[in-house]
Amino acid sequence: MKHKIVTAFFILVLMLLALVSFFAVVEIKYFVLVAFLWFLIIFWGSTFIASNYHVKTFCSNPLETEKKISLTFDDGPNEMTLLVLDVLRKYNARATFFCIGKNIETHPEILKRTIEEGHTIGNHSFSHSPFFDFYKKNQVIAEIKQTDALIESVLGKKTTLFRPPYGVTNPSIRRALAVTKHKTIGWNIRSLDGVVKKEDFLLDRIIKRIKPGGIVLLHDTSIQTVNVLEQLVSFLQTNNYAIVPLEELLNIKAYED
Repeated sequence: MKHKIVTAFFILVLMLLALVSFFAVVEIKYFVLVAFLWFLIIFWGSTFIASNYHVKTFCSNPLETEKKISLTFDDGPNEMTLLVLDVLRKYNARATFFCIGKNIETHPEILKRTIEEGHTIGNHSFSHSPFFDFYKKNQVIAEIKQTDALIESVLGKKTTLFRPPYGVTNPSIRRALAVTKHKTIGWNIRSLDGVVKKEDFLLDRIIKRIKPGGIVLLHDTSIQTVNVLEQLVSFLQTNNYAIVPLEELLNIKAYED
């Protein structure tokens, strides 16, 4: 389902109900039911990033048959990112970090180390504001471009990867990405490490969902994630999984030429 098609369909249904009401009694509950179903579809499509409801999103590579998987980290760079980098370096694994602009301003040296150790960098907005989903198109563009500039000042080139805050998409974000030309990146293995801190639960949840072509969502913001990461990477390598950058898994370009 696409937002424009769904919107046109429900507007048509409401118009037909209104037209019928000129010739027969149409109870208000039918209008309410149609509106409620419309709202449910919009809510699902906006919050379920793999739906492709508003924008095309890369959430995995379903065509991948080899044991390849990508690890992605949101919300850095920060002090905890250093511990994540230590684990990845220990196992010679490369990941993708979706960075928040304001955190890059605070920790440019951590972003520099992340780049130097061969990890891929993506854009995760400038503020990661809880109100980001209510921003207009130009506000979204401004946030993306501001973070792009910060990444480019350290990396030397512009990232083409964008992960929307909270994984929420909407028409404003769709229109903004049509201007900035970023590829939207989601996931198909959500660790829940942003809300759950029980390490056994987190590790078990991820391992149960591991399969070729998967993209794991983690956050480089807690010691629990660092501890789980060490066990996860060890598990993957023991089971002959190659941990590869997103661009290799998805066969896309991570940076502009």
